[in-house]
Amino acid sequence: MNKISLDDAKKQYLRLKSLNRQVDMTRGRPATEQFAVGMRMLKDADSLQYTYAGGDARNYGDLKGIPSARRLFAQLFGVDYDNVIVLDGSSLSIMYRLIANAMFFGVMGEKPWKDQGKIKFLCPAPGYDRHFAICEEFGIEMVVVPMHADGPDMDMIRHAVQSDASVKGVWCVPKYSNPTGAIFSDSVVDQFASLKPAAKDFRIFWDNAYIIHSLTGEDHHLKNIFEAAKAYGGEDLVYEFTSTSKITFAGSGVAALAASGNNIEDFLSHLKFEMINPNKVNQVMHVAFLKDVDNIKSIMRQHAAVLGPKFALVDRRLEDAFGKDDEYVSWSKPLGGYFVSLNVKGVASQVASLAKEAGVKFTAAGATYPYSRDPYNTNIRIAPSIPTLDELDFAMDVLIASINLALAQKADD
Repeated sequence: MNKISLDDAKKQYLRLKSLNRQVDMTRGRPATEQFAVGMRMLKDADSLQYTYAGGDARNYGDLKGIPSARRLFAQLFGVDYDNVIVLDGSSLSIMYRLIANAMFFGVMGEKPWKDQGKIKFLCPAPGYDRHFAICEEFGIEMVVVPMHADGPDMDMIRHAVQSDASVKGVWCVPKYSNPTGAIFSDSVVDQFASLKPAAKDFRIFWDNAYIIHSLTGEDHHLKNIFEAAKAYGGEDLVYEFTSTSKITFAGSGVAALAASGNNIEDFLSHLKFEMINPNKVNQVMHVAFLKDVDNIKSIMRQHAAVLGPKFALVDRRLEDAFGKDDEYVSWSKPLGGYFVSLNVKGVASQVASLAKEAGVKFTAAGATYPYSRDPYNTNIRIAPSIPTLDELDFAMDVLIASINLALAQKADD
């Protein structure tokens, strides 16, 4: 099973552990040097124009966000201005609000989910652990859907959505998926758009977090889900989300929702009780800095210059250690996003535990599956963004040694 003997694997691992170094790779956070890109936004804040036709960003009003921010995100999403709301912070907050609204008030006049008995969500996996955590928070049953190179298993999704009215949603990260890096194919997007759900209150949660987050400087194609849905008469099926969390500042940026007019109206009917308006001053600052999609692409190339070498190091070290066709170890080669998906056949939890003991922390093995239950104990999410190249090189030493030791121990059992 493993080319390295158990004794040699132990020696290699213990030597690294004895160095007492610490590297945290638990989350996909921007590196400190990436924040220098956005700091320019703050320098000119006192000279910006905060008034606009019909409003003042420093005062109350404009629950949907300021017009210029809505136009910018409409351009980014590829939708009409009227179909966009711009709010604060992170898109995760908007997703949580939508689930809470559905639970307690229902979706567009349908019965609240809490009054409908068992509620299910389809969860492509490996997937985003925070999506799964929202479902757990609200007691929504999660159904695992296998992920492929071009997106989730659409045969399984179509059957579940169209035959079971208790299926109310599906989570998607359609571009540079978390953690596999997959980009949904045109065919997959079309199949989502053409769904005919058994439940009128079924929604696709299209979390386009990495909408423009290429690692190569080249933007990669993702078909517009709203254009596809319109062709099938399914505009109400989709909520799309994104934010500037990994463009400017994590948690201090702006987030946006794109949806049909009916869904926007439904969302605002509840949001108006929660707030009078979002942080419009922050929106003015962001629009002045981001300007338009072409300029955002230029900004993202600066981020890619920081991130690209780190992802290249991870790929190079794994390939040097295990080659291209190892029977037990494989990994993704993402074109964008913040993660590498590592598969270590049958020993993921052991590898993560060994690495942690040697000073390198990863997101817990199994976290990329609902209920943290990886049925094959195989997947580990690698987040290369935070460490320096030197720290990352050490982390890869530890990861490789932990894989070798875990596989050697398994072979020795």
